[in-house]
Amino acid sequence: MAVIAAPVAVQPARRRIWTSETAWGAAFVAPYLVLFATLVVWPVAYGLWLGASPSAFATLFADPIYLESAWNTAVFLALGINIKLFLALLLSGYLAQTRPWIRWLSVLFLLPWAVPSIPTIFSFRWMLNSEWGMLNGLLWELFGIEGPWWLIDPTLAFGSVIFVHVWKYLPFWTLILLAGRMAIPTDLYEAATIDGATPLQKFFYVTWPHLKNLYVTSTLLSTIWSLGDFNSVYLLTGGGPAEKTHVLATLGIRYAFNLHQVDVGVACVMTALPFLVPLVAVLVRRLGGGAR
Repeated sequence: MAVIAAPVAVQPARRRIWTSETAWGAAFVAPYLVLFATLVVWPVAYGLWLGASPSAFATLFADPIYLESAWNTAVFLALGINIKLFLALLLSGYLAQTRPWIRWLSVLFLLPWAVPSIPTIFSFRWMLNSEWGMLNGLLWELFGIEGPWWLIDPTLAFGSVIFVHVWKYLPFWTLILLAGRMAIPTDLYEAATIDGATPLQKFFYVTWPHLKNLYVTSTLLSTIWSLGDFNSVYLLTGGGPAEKTHVLATLGIRYAFNLHQVDVGVACVMTALPFLVPLVAVLVRRLGGGAR
């Protein structure tokens, strides 16, 4: 009788976890992990530990300058971001024209964003000086009138901060929206022209549906970046006059370095986290393909 042997199960070969390739990979990644832990994880963890003191928050909330700075931050974000993105949407349509001189105009338009913040904002600080600034000098020479106190009046000073912020970062967002416009197929515009659509109808039925997600994503990202905008306020007004133009970013620096209350400074910045974390979560969701 023939004997049928049962098949013998072949044991798969064990893969070696630690190989020469793994060792080389670990050797290359290790310096980056050390730098990340030293320069990012440790400072953030230490800052959160400093700002977790209840006494720091008690000192912060008892300071009337904090409430005013929180309100300034909300106004700064609401006006600065909406004006900036709306103008960027309009200018991107203008710069999307195919005329040759538009290219040169685009290069000049990008200069405010390309030039470093310190010299440009200090230039505005000189121009807006109430006594010997260029703007008030021109008003006196041309019209014989004394110019306003741009950086001494709190309302004008804070308005100047918003203006400088919009002027500085408007070119970047215009470039982003211009790239979005250039990705729209020209066939859609040609079909709309054949159907007799007006320029306004082309915008609402062709341009805006394609730019809507990019516009919303740009608004979220701009909000996150603008929340930490330190240069526009500190370099132009320094938080003055009389500490009236502080935002949370500059107020935290004031506590930490001017008043030597590091824990209160960190607590001041941490009060923005309940607003910042949901924005980051929504932005990550949209970038991950979750937007509808």
